[in-house]
Amino acid sequence: MKLHELKPAKGATKDRKRKGRGVGSGNGKTAGRGNKGQLSRSGGSARPGYEGGQMPLHRRLPKRGFTNIFKKEIAVVNVRDLERFEAGTIVDQAALVRSGLLKGSYDGIKLLGNGDISVSLTVKFDAISRTAKKKVEAAGGTVEVR
Repeated sequence: MKLHELKPAKGATKDRKRKGRGVGSGNGKTAGRGNKGQLSRSGGSARPGYEGGQMPLHRRLPKRGFTNIFKKEIAVVNVRDLERFEAGTIVDQAALVRSGLLKGSYDGIKLLGNGDISVSLTVKFDAISRTAKKKVEAAGGTVEVR
């Protein structure tokens, strides 16, 4: 068997329905669209969400709240997550991305005090909780808030 001899299995392919190609095709004249009316015309269909002149759902429902365009996305990292770094490492946003702890972009990073740490690290984050600071310094590390 050669490449040019390959063909699909019997019944695996179907011919395309060619509408409006004469009465004998069974799909000629109106091409399965019926007679007259909006849906028989080309381009004749209502836009998504249109309810035939009735007040659409998206306008009937009340609007609530607002979106703060100045909102900051802060990533949260716990002290227990820093255990994976070797002693003496400088831990900042770049280091967290390299280690796989952070994915995506954030406006800042905050270190929280969940868990324990036994390695001494230099931590450079945008915000650090009091308990996290105590735990990092107790392990012999230093804390810098940017």
